[in-house]
Parts: sequence; C-alpha cells; structure tokens
Amino acid sequence: MKLGINLLCLGGHIDESHRPQLERIAEIGYDHVEVPVMRGTPDHYAWLGETLAGLGLGRAQTLIVPDPDANPLSEDAAVRSRGRAHLDWIQDCAEALGSKTVGGPFHAPMAYFTGAGPSEAEIARGVEAHRAMAERAERHSYVLALEHLNRFETYFLNTMAQARSYADAVNHPAFGIMYDTFHANIEEHDQEDAIRHLGDRMHVLHASENDRGIPGRGQIDFATVFRAAKEIGYDGPVVLEAFGAGVPELAAATRVWRPLFPDFETLFRESHDFLCRSWEDA
Repeated sequence: MKLGINLLCLGGHIDESHRPQLERIAEIGYDHVEVPVMRGTPDHYAWLGETLAGLGLGRAQTLIVPDPDANPLSEDAAVRSRGRAHLDWIQDCAEALGSKTVGGPFHAPMAYFTGAGPSEAEIARGVEAHRAMAERAERHSYVLALEHLNRFETYFLNTMAQARSYADAVNHPAFGIMYDTFHANIEEHDQEDAIRHLGDRMHVLHASENDRGIPGRGQIDFATVFRAAKEIGYDGPVVLEAFGAGVPELAAATRVWRPLFPDFETLFRESHDFLCRSWEDA
C-alpha cells in the first residue's frame, strides 16, 4: 500500500504558497500526493512535479469535467470536441507533473443532470473517449482511475455494478476505477461486496470519511474496507480525501459549509497514523 493525500484539503490550485504544508506531508511519511488539476498550464505542473520530487513525494492527480459546454458525453459534436480537448489538456498536465495515476470524475460535468440515468449513446461516447485516454496513458506509463460519485453529484456512474460494467466496456489495462468510501457509503448496500465486485478494476482507493473529515472519527468501517481490498489482492494507492470549508471553490462543489478538521497538523498526522494502522491490521 502506498499512502497518499488529496491536496484539495489545501486548495484548488497548488503553488509555492503551499510549500510548508507539502514539506510537512513529506515529513510525516506520506508516499505521494494527489494534485488537483483544475486550471493552469503544463509548465506549472512541470514545476510542481519537480518540487514534489525534491520532497520525496510521488505524484498523482485528480480532476473534473468543469463545464457542460465541454462535455465529452454530449450528443452535440462541437460540445463533445471541446470535451475531448479538455481531456487532452488533462493528460498534458499529467505528463508534465509526472503523475502515476490520473483520477477523478472526468466523465461528466459535476452537478449536471439530464433527468435520467446514462443513455446507451452517452456510455458509448464515454467509452470511446476514455479508451483513447487509456491508450495515451499506456504509452506514457501511467493509469487512469475514473471516479464514481453519489447520485446527488452525477447521474453517470454511481455504483460499482455500473463502474465495473463501464470499465469492462472500455476494456484497456490502463483504465480502471477510483473507489471512494464516501460515495460508496451512500450508494452501496455493502462496501465489502462492492469492492469484491469491482475486483481488479480498482486502480485507486479513496479513504474518505462519511462527513469528509478525518478518517476514523466517523461511520465508515475502514477495517472491513481494507480487508476486502486485501482479499481482491489490491496493494495500490490508498489516498486520504478530506475537505475543509476554507476553500470557496471546493466548499461550493462539495457542499461543505463547516470545518471538518481542526487544523492541518491534526488532519495529516491523525489520518496517516489511523490509515497505516488500519491497513496493517486488516
């Protein structure tokens, strides 16, 4: 298991001002960080990749489709073309950063709904776009981890039954799923069964508490989650994902309106120790 931390707890765009927190993350013993890639240029992410490498931190990234006008699932060819261009930009930044995994809900715009579940045509357009991404990722030695979200954030992928079926349709070794305990806590009847069903398609495991605060303080049964992950032979990235109310763009997207951890030191240290101990005990 490689323990990472999603840097959305710090902000939506990581720059030099975040160096003290990055240094502390490295000191505590995290193996890598998951960088939010929401804006900026490949040159910025090349600089950030060098900075993180200098701290001994591996690199991954997380991202979204931010705009319905650049939706890779759209039936409108012009909108779909802008969506594919956004996915290309994602991979430009990933390669500049030196990412080993590219994760997040890069399938449909967040909080965008059609009034129904995904259509067969939308699934087919998504499969085409994500297979093209996977082919490029394989050439550059990284993998994709598409994230399911709960029904209040997307209509496209909510359950592991949907996610496994979609990954099988893409059918590429560089393409898999980011399993998130927060979203699964809402959508699955049993997280253990959900993880078994996803099986070898799980490329990243997001450890996120039911309130998106510090793991171990809430209702998620991480012991069971980690046992199930070990049962399927998973030994990939386990990534702490916790959100705070201090980042306006993130609070708006995730509906976080109150502090969910007292300070970064408590979040970093307590989460690291709990997740390492829970994985070892599982």
